[in-house]
Amino acid sequence: MQTAIPCLFMRGGTSRGPFFRAADLPADIASRDRVLLAAIGSPDVRQIDGLGGAHPLTSKVGIVGPSAVPGVDLDFLFAQLQPGKDVVDTTPNCGNMLAAVVPFALETGLAAAQGETTTLRVRTINTDMACDITVATPGGRVAYEGDARIDGVPGTSSPVTINFLDTAGSVCSGLLPTGRVRDVIDGLEVTCIDNGMPMVLLRAADVGRRGDESVAAMNADSELKARLERLRLAAGEAMGLGDVGSKSYPKMCLVAPPVQGGAIGTRCFIPHVCHDAIGVLAAVTVATACVLEGSITQGIAVVPAGRVRRLSVEHPTGEFSVELETDQNDPQRVTRAALLRTARLIMRGEVMIPSSIWTPGESA
Repeated sequence: MQTAIPCLFMRGGTSRGPFFRAADLPADIASRDRVLLAAIGSPDVRQIDGLGGAHPLTSKVGIVGPSAVPGVDLDFLFAQLQPGKDVVDTTPNCGNMLAAVVPFALETGLAAAQGETTTLRVRTINTDMACDITVATPGGRVAYEGDARIDGVPGTSSPVTINFLDTAGSVCSGLLPTGRVRDVIDGLEVTCIDNGMPMVLLRAADVGRRGDESVAAMNADSELKARLERLRLAAGEAMGLGDVGSKSYPKMCLVAPPVQGGAIGTRCFIPHVCHDAIGVLAAVTVATACVLEGSITQGIAVVPAGRVRRLSVEHPTGEFSVELETDQNDPQRVTRAALLRTARLIMRGEVMIPSSIWTPGESA
């Protein structure tokens, strides 16, 4: 016997995975996690018996429901799973999967279209972060085709605009969790920062790399990966995150001078695999470091002047543009971050899991 659970399989930004209504999953967290592991196919490294794509970017789940918070339309819980592991991590955010939340809600009747465009306020339960998300809804239906293009996704799509309201200290105690814009940890100068994603930024040159190497080269560089993991474990303690050995954060990011006319070059690890691009909130966090006086990016990043600045964060498959606004009285404080993503509904239906894992009506 198997249990059928309604879901939509969606791409959000450069990630993809099944999206569920919160009401369709077990309320008990342990039971819910077993269901998600079965749906994705973890801990098998190939995820051959589930919907996962054998990569962290395709081992993600979105859970959406109506919000009880005044002024908020939807609650979104992001779950990160991993090939080869039986862990369901709901601690960090995912700005890519976030791009599919409003389309999912409109497709499933959790929300109604407002006109030619629809803007809904979404709260990410993981970190209690709010944002306004706008999608095109001509004729009251979600538009997926359009002229918007994002690197890392083939073709063009209808734009999804995300305006983050408050991302500083999403998981950590604040924007700069060590209390400093620059630290020396495990013998390396770093910037530990969290403006939506806990990250450790270091200069590629400081570990003997250029910073423009291919993803394949980075993933094959066992010496570098071991060095980054040692630094990550030490930085996790310094950032107040405790033992991060089994956690998917902080992400590690090598920074280097831009080579394609952008603001800065990046190679991000998530945290043990080099990202083919860069995560949404990772891009916001890196861009934020670029506008902070004294950060590790100083002398490397090419940053325009002004309170409202558009920064192009280069990554292995292109660039990611982030618009930042800083406080008029405190240039070290970022007050707004906005960006463009796309999303697409790939499949609708039911995911089947063994009924021995969960049968509706049972709490465990």
